[in-house]
Amino acid sequence: MISHPSRHCTVELQALPSRIGQVRRIVSAQLRYWHLDSLIDRAALGVTELLTNVHLHARPDKTCTVELELLLDRLTVSVRDHDPRLPVVDDADPLATCGRGLAMVAAMSESWGARPDGDSGKVVWFTLPATMATSEPFAAAHPPRRAVEETHARPFPEVEQVGPGRPQPAPARSAVAG
Repeated sequence: MISHPSRHCTVELQALPSRIGQVRRIVSAQLRYWHLDSLIDRAALGVTELLTNVHLHARPDKTCTVELELLLDRLTVSVRDHDPRLPVVDDADPLATCGRGLAMVAAMSESWGARPDGDSGKVVWFTLPATMATSEPFAAAHPPRRAVEETHARPFPEVEQVGPGRPQPAPARSAVAG
């Protein structure tokens, strides 16, 4: 099911390799529709990495929801799944062929994080500044930063990591084609 009011788009899917490529194309088309062409590459990369994590790690099933939300000058891309385990950024071995997805999301986004979603699930998200559609490159405009916050409004702590606060990983390819 796809719904897209003026500044909101939701896609429900099974995180399978063939579907991940379709969602990447949906994200690209939606950002073109919103005239945010300069965000397409980063948003498509980020959603690919988050959906690949669902495909590789989520239990009990691969059902998930991708949501794009444009509020003021910020695009938020989130992936909700049914696995309550929060993701962890690993320090991947330089020769490893996987394990860099969240580090890439952190490096290319303005902020990112993960939070529990009810009793059995989580939401992993990242943001991109939408005002940069006609401005200078993101890396020059925003120096790397990182923060960890806890909130006590929920029964579980919410973890937020902002910016690429660790050394940049070596370039890696996604395990999902499409």
